[in-house]
Amino acid sequence: MIPVFEPLIGDQEITYVTDALRRGEISGNFGTYLDRFEKGFAEYCGCKHGIAVTSGTTALHLAVDAAGVGEGDEVLVSASTNIATALGVYHNGGMPVPVDSENLTWNLDLDLIEALITPRTKAIIPVHLFGHPVDMDRLMEIAKRHNLVVIEDCAESHGATVRGRMTGSFGNMACYSFYANKVITTGEGGMVTTNDDELAERLRLLRNLGFTKPRFRHEVAGYNFRMTSYQAAMGLAQFEKIEQIIADKRRVAAAYNSLLGKVPGLRLPVELNWARNVYWMYALTVEPEFGLTRDELASRLAKAGIETRTFFCPMNQQPILKEMPGFQSDGCPVADGLWERGLYLPSAPSLSDEKLQYVTDAIVKARS
Repeated sequence: MIPVFEPLIGDQEITYVTDALRRGEISGNFGTYLDRFEKGFAEYCGCKHGIAVTSGTTALHLAVDAAGVGEGDEVLVSASTNIATALGVYHNGGMPVPVDSENLTWNLDLDLIEALITPRTKAIIPVHLFGHPVDMDRLMEIAKRHNLVVIEDCAESHGATVRGRMTGSFGNMACYSFYANKVITTGEGGMVTTNDDELAERLRLLRNLGFTKPRFRHEVAGYNFRMTSYQAAMGLAQFEKIEQIIADKRRVAAAYNSLLGKVPGLRLPVELNWARNVYWMYALTVEPEFGLTRDELASRLAKAGIETRTFFCPMNQQPILKEMPGFQSDGCPVADGLWERGLYLPSAPSLSDEKLQYVTDAIVKARS
């Protein structure tokens, strides 16, 4: 089976993790690897502060809390995303408001945002879907006019740029995932980045159970969202080769674009002229002209030993969110269509030319 993704782990990761263990750098409170990883990754993203946490999901939870979102507050979220984006709002008592996708990059449609803003809207969470960035210059102009907090969901966009500027450096905060299939990984893990000193202090306080002085007296209801030092050691090793990983992912995408570009009925990912797409996953949609449905194609590829994944079930269709009184469960036809027709192909940076050819040959054969 050719898997959807395999992380690129080598001797450096083993060396760093082993060194952390030998030094006794077990929890997030000891040693140097955590600090080096936070500072290095934050600087790479164009931010002053990095706050490493247990996952991309807890990064979102922490950022929404730090933004002051609570009962009665609405937060606009990309409709096409992993449920984690909305759960950060849900678990803080806010109301996620899905914003439909646009047809070109599949990111949230900026033309729809202002019509969804109400007096209760406090923040917006744009997701840089599959590695192609949202036009953050335009989004930030809208957010500024409406006094909205912006939390970038960069789980899939490590190293993606908007007009040469890194995703994650535009919003008040940005949230990253280092899950096993992300551009770089710590196995499980995440990070919040920010340029705001006060927000950084708040995030660190909330991450660490709200510990202040004296130590066991607490004025805020914090969380234990600390990343371990040996995870950070692995993250540092991964980070040191991030540009090579991105180059390999772009090589994979370029090969797919070349091999699949003339196959009728496949809509391939784009890279707009102001963007650097890091192609977290090579995602495409299967249109009627292809002659098979998305599920039929996925089934035939599975029989050929090729793993695929569907796009995300959109937030407007999520049963747990639809149970919320007042939740807006309609008005996202583009995201609904992506859920029905979208899938992504094996996207590991280590994919060989032979495997790429095998996958594309299997797709062509499936429709014949």
